[in-house]
Amino acid sequence: MLASEFERLAGVALRHLEQALESSGADLDIESKGDGMLEIEFANGGKLIVNRHGPAQEIWVAAKSGGFHFRWASGAWIDTRHGEELAVCVSKLIEQHSGQHVELRI
Repeated sequence: MLASEFERLAGVALRHLEQALESSGADLDIESKGDGMLEIEFANGGKLIVNRHGPAQEIWVAAKSGGFHFRWASGAWIDTRHGEELAVCVSKLIEQHSGQHVELRI
């Protein structure tokens, strides 16, 4: 994929993820940190970092439980190890960190 196409697709995904998080009703703070990075902070001090990684053409998610890499495939951002979609993974991580059930759709 061309770098410009990756940047466009990743940018759309991050914007949609931020909007989904804001409208989820979950008790968390979302901050856009520069171009292509979201920081999600929970009341207990836990954090998730979601950012795009241009050289690998992936979206990365960093959590206390580990790191996840998502690659564009078949019209979705899919985890390279577990085959899970980005929004599903972030929803599960939010529940692990906050105890709040959230179903994100991006």
